[in-house]
Amino acid sequence: MSEQFQHLRVAVEQGHVVVRLRERQILDEMLIRAIGEELDVVVADAASPRIVLDFSQVEHLSSSALGMLITLNSRLQDRSGSLCLAHVNETISEVFRITRLDRVLHIEPDLASARAALLGE
Repeated sequence: MSEQFQHLRVAVEQGHVVVRLRERQILDEMLIRAIGEELDVVVADAASPRIVLDFSQVEHLSSSALGMLITLNSRLQDRSGSLCLAHVNETISEVFRITRLDRVLHIEPDLASARAALLGE
């Protein structure tokens, strides 16, 4: 994956595509749309549609961004792939629990756990 992205850092690590979100605040509609478009390119280009999304830089996330994650998860499932989130802070984890997205999205505490979870599927 040699693509250059403005809002993402993408690398293949131990056979998985690891996408690191660069933004601390994912609140603005235009930013969410731009991130979604970049994620679409990653999914389309991925040889193996098993993606770890690293939230270590993200402090805040809007409800529109939640929709983007649901769409990403659905696209990956349509391609027989999967998505695992890692390094999700407590504030965002609470939003996932309240909205019950923690039952839809696979969330692990760190990258190693996320990669292991994808291997176990």
